[in-house]
Amino acid sequence: MKAAFSFSLTQSNFSGKFGAHMKARSLFFLFAFAIGSFSSIAKENPKPNIIVIMADDLGYGDIGCYGAKPKNLKTPHIDRLAARGLRFTSGYCSASTCTPTRFSFLTGKYAFRQKGTGIAPPNSPAVIQPGPETLPSLLQKGGYKTAVIGKWHLGLGGPKGPDWNGELKPGPREIGFDYSFLLPTTNDRVPQVYVENHRVKNLDPKDPLWVGNRKPSPDHPTGKTHRSTLKMDWSHGHNSTIHNGISRIGFYTGGHAARFRDEDLADEWVKQSNKWIEANKDNPFFLFFSSHDLHVPRIPHERFRGKSGLSYRGDVIVQLDWCVGELVKTLDRLKLSDNTLIVFCSDNGPVGDDGYKDEALEKMGDHKPNGPFSGGKYSVLEGGTRTPFITYWPGKIKPAVSDKMVCTIDLAASFAALANVKLPKAAVPDSFNLLGALLGKKDAKGRDHLVQQDNGRGGNYGYRAGNWKLQRHDTKHKRNVIVTNKLAGQPAPHFALFDLSKDIQEKKNVAEKHPEIFERMKKELQEIIDAGRSRS
Repeated sequence: MKAAFSFSLTQSNFSGKFGAHMKARSLFFLFAFAIGSFSSIAKENPKPNIIVIMADDLGYGDIGCYGAKPKNLKTPHIDRLAARGLRFTSGYCSASTCTPTRFSFLTGKYAFRQKGTGIAPPNSPAVIQPGPETLPSLLQKGGYKTAVIGKWHLGLGGPKGPDWNGELKPGPREIGFDYSFLLPTTNDRVPQVYVENHRVKNLDPKDPLWVGNRKPSPDHPTGKTHRSTLKMDWSHGHNSTIHNGISRIGFYTGGHAARFRDEDLADEWVKQSNKWIEANKDNPFFLFFSSHDLHVPRIPHERFRGKSGLSYRGDVIVQLDWCVGELVKTLDRLKLSDNTLIVFCSDNGPVGDDGYKDEALEKMGDHKPNGPFSGGKYSVLEGGTRTPFITYWPGKIKPAVSDKMVCTIDLAASFAALANVKLPKAAVPDSFNLLGALLGKKDAKGRDHLVQQDNGRGGNYGYRAGNWKLQRHDTKHKRNVIVTNKLAGQPAPHFALFDLSKDIQEKKNVAEKHPEIFERMKKELQEIIDAGRSRS
């Protein structure tokens, strides 16, 4: 930065002590003026705060601004972001399950490139190990304070997994986050405790926490042996250790003082986020607000029950919307809104019955969680990865609807550009700088292609380039039907081609009608997989 003024003191007419005195005075005033000018410029153009609000299992059609019709399913706070910001119609996550999407969001790398990026089990070691640059580490280099609050589900600890009674590292703090307050796994998996930075919060050393994948004793209560005691029954899996009247995946004992109540999760995320924002209001900050809503078990706080008329699944959408409103309220109170970019997104598409009998399907009615698309969570159809995607920045983003293709994997490179941080070539290898598109700049381009995946390394892929969509099923999965996790319908062919401009539900395979495009798309997808990176 150069100040828009200059002085020449090298050819002065100063002489003797008077001249030296006046020269010193001039230098003093020049210095003071320069500091004042730079300070003024910095105040006018400070680095913006960034908040990413990532919902869990929220579908394209689940909120009002994307066409949700049920009269009691109200999302006014999210709709306000969309009405005053940029609503994307081709906004994606990179995978149709949570762990790989979150991995790609933070690393800027497709999850299929790394082993161990499938849905993380309770005792998973850290999926993202220290070393490579990440979205938060890049922002740290730009002078940002960074935090993640909410669901983590990316593992903790070294190769042997987490030491629940000791230091839980490596974890978020070793990959760029200054602060973390976590649900360590996902709430249908054990244990039900908070992790603040490196330790389980409120853990009593006299009551150590044990987590395992086998029943710890013959008389240990489970969802199978004590099913009649459950306040929410399971439909498949999810029948091991019981906590708060709900059986989970995996087993654990102890840590009773540290355990939370499911109903209080959303309130805790808001409480801790507001506390952290308040403490860091004088610095540029990045907050990853990682909601657990709408993931199972869907247990809304009592004050949200029955609000949607669509079972607990709808109620937690209302609860999620409340969280968004509370964060915006805090920004407004602290006068930070005009200098804060908010990105609202989801980690994958919707699912109905995902292991619990919560009447999600029975009370769905004519609501279409995936909007006009087919497929949902676990699927490479559009409904699995095309989700709500909104950017909001008062005074900087003009209200509009954008058809540009953007993805959560691109936030790493885009935020680095926003923070004026140079990207090392090896960093975030599949993340593109789409800052112009995210801010709604004229003539800005979105992605011209995107690889979608279902879960982990290998498996099934979707490859979109323009309006063409290639499906590649390397497993024997069948096509995933709308919002359920039951694989049904006709078996998917190994490869299939669809024209999204005419067939948004991917029902008509046009590979035989367009053989050149079909072969080109197959070749391009394989080249991207083999190259190890897609950002040049």
